[in-house]
Amino acid sequence: MRRQGRGSIINTASFVARMGAATSQISYTASKGGVLAMSRELGVQFAREGIRVNALCPGPVNTPLLRELFAKDPERAARRLVHIPLGRFAEADEIAAAVAFLASDDSSFVNATDFLVDGGISGAYVTPL
Repeated sequence: MRRQGRGSIINTASFVARMGAATSQISYTASKGGVLAMSRELGVQFAREGIRVNALCPGPVNTPLLRELFAKDPERAARRLVHIPLGRFAEADEIAAAVAFLASDDSSFVNATDFLVDGGISGAYVTPL
């Protein structure tokens, strides 16, 4: 990236790094917070070399693991979904689209930031039913 004078680094964090988690997952949340701080620092450090660094902060994603977890306890899924304004979990291709955007020239002025892709969960205290 330095040799070509441009590039985009996308680190994976989580929405919980911005707002915390309701269930105890201190190590996970703290490590993702570290990813946010590191991404900001690196984004500033390498900006003049044309290298952008951002942290992707996805919300809950509809994965086989999540489906398996909630298949055993649908009430648990409902408790989580009520907090997402869009009323559903993200699909993997929606997260991939955010990554494609951050990697593209369309985001050429996006740097040293956390990019939330969380269905609005971090923007609302409660959501209407």
